[in-house]
Amino acid sequence: MVTMSQLMLVAGAALIFALVPGPAVVFIVTRSVDQTRRAGMASGLGVACGNQALVIAAAFGLSALLATSEIAYDVVRFAGAAYLVYLGVRRLLDRSLPSETGDVAPKPLSRLYGQGVVVGVLNPKAALFFFSFLPQFVSPGHGAVAVQMLILGTLVVAITLVSDCCYAALAGGVAQTLLRKPKVVRRQQIVAGCVYIGLGVAAAVSGPSHATAKAH
Repeated sequence: MVTMSQLMLVAGAALIFALVPGPAVVFIVTRSVDQTRRAGMASGLGVACGNQALVIAAAFGLSALLATSEIAYDVVRFAGAAYLVYLGVRRLLDRSLPSETGDVAPKPLSRLYGQGVVVGVLNPKAALFFFSFLPQFVSPGHGAVAVQMLILGTLVVAITLVSDCCYAALAGGVAQTLLRKPKVVRRQQIVAGCVYIGLGVAAAVSGPSHATAKAH
């Protein structure tokens, strides 16, 4: 069984990782600014679910493939990069503007959630993080290794989700007063599209590193 000391150590490390903005945070914040804080939180929940899927994979050894196979790593890396570029291009081509009441045309939260899941799952660095980070706090003498990894991994996901929601709320609050002017909206759309494309390009050009990787 997982001990309190294990939980405290993992929680402390997860908090540090969560508070340092990474690609997932940039994605979520951009969604909040692009739409509303609800959109950012829906995206954050999707990313968390994607990360939880990676935790399950890590617990049962599936992510070991990414740690040992450069080809598998590259397939996931380029798939994730392509998806981010796709989102960026769509944003640049979007011409939706505020309605007469001043509200920005909302995107379905289910779609934003689904995009967040894809971004979370197609993050090879997150998979490597969960695969290389969690085992350091697992003790075979404390019970089933898979169960310990599931508990510790879920704790990490929960902490990062709370942090991501805070980022989304802050970004969404600032954006509320800005997204009521057509010119501002169009400029923001261009910035959001460029951010997504930039994240995709960064993911594509980053070489495969099988050392400890940062999930967030």
